[in-house]
Formats: sequence, structure tokens, C-alpha cells
Amino acid sequence: MKLFSSLRRAGCIRLVLFVLPVLLTGGEGVAAPPGGPLAFRGFSGGMALHAGWVGGGSVRLTTPAGEHLRVGTEGYGTYLDYGGTGSRFGIGWGGLLVDWQWHAGRFHPFAGVTVGGGVVRNTTFTHPAGNDFVTEEGMSFRKYGFTALAPFVGTEFALTARIRLMVKADWLVNAGRPQPDFPQGPRLYVGFIFYHCGE
Repeated sequence: MKLFSSLRRAGCIRLVLFVLPVLLTGGEGVAAPPGGPLAFRGFSGGMALHAGWVGGGSVRLTTPAGEHLRVGTEGYGTYLDYGGTGSRFGIGWGGLLVDWQWHAGRFHPFAGVTVGGGVVRNTTFTHPAGNDFVTEEGMSFRKYGFTALAPFVGTEFALTARIRLMVKADWLVNAGRPQPDFPQGPRLYVGFIFYHCGE
């Protein structure tokens, strides 16, 4: 209770110190006879609403440790010929990725996950198909969509300020209804990443 009383008293003192000079100055200005062109005659004030279009430059958010949270999209296509009979498996998928990257000199390791979807196409031949116009009997075709979940880890190595060599591994999972011919296993990537960061 004593603290509340002290805070209230301090607030009242500040209010008096702010309002008193304004009232005294305003009163003197109104009561004073007109003087020269720069003589004080009063004051004015008010409020206004505003609207418009604004923009700013690009900024990079980092933690004190120099780590980065990255959000984006990615998409891939993987194809496999198997069985020696012309059978072919294809999978295309993509989605939203979120990863966390940190820095260790020229190395920039990262780990994250991609969530999205894709389509599988699997054509299986029981014997090689001839290059002719004869229809084939010993074959099957499957096509289905799936919910994609792909955790990944990797690293980038800075070759220059704008180019990095990237090595990455992921494991694509069908997070929806299981399918017997859905491929399981790690995939390895090697490539280049191009950077352009705003100042």
C-alpha cells in the first residue's frame, strides 16, 4: 500500500511539472499585449490519422551464436530403372522445408525437415518389351499420391562469398497410407548453393 501511494504521488508530481509550465506560459502569452512578429501569442496541437505504403530493406536475423532459421520450399524427382526388363520407378515430391543452420568457419552445417506431398509411378515388366506396336501382357502400372515427410542433415562449404558446395542426406517417408512398393532408404545429394544477401 505504501509503494502504491509513493507511485501515485510521483505520478502526480510529474503531471504538475508538465502541465504547470504550459499553463503559465500560455497564460502569459495570451495576457501579454501584442508585440513584434515573433512574439508568443499562444499554442496549438491536435491529432491526425494516416495511411500509405511503406517498405524497407532486407535484413538477416541471427542468434548471438550466428545461427540461422531458414524456411522455404523444395522439390525433387527421383527415377530408377530396375529388373533388367525395362521396369521403371519414378517419384516426384516437394513441400515446405524448415532447417537450422550454424557456422563453423567455412563450414555451415544444417539439419531440418521437409513436409509436403508427392506422386509415385511404378511400371513393372515381367519380361523385356519389344520395340514394336504389339501390346504387352506381362506388365503392371501403379500410380498413387502420398504425404511426404523428409528429415535431412548436411553441410555447406563456402567456396566464395556467393558460392557454396553442398552435401546433404535425407530419408523420404510416406507419412500417409503405407504402400508395399514405396522406396525406403537414405539419399545423398551433392551440388552447389548460390547466395545473394542484402546489405
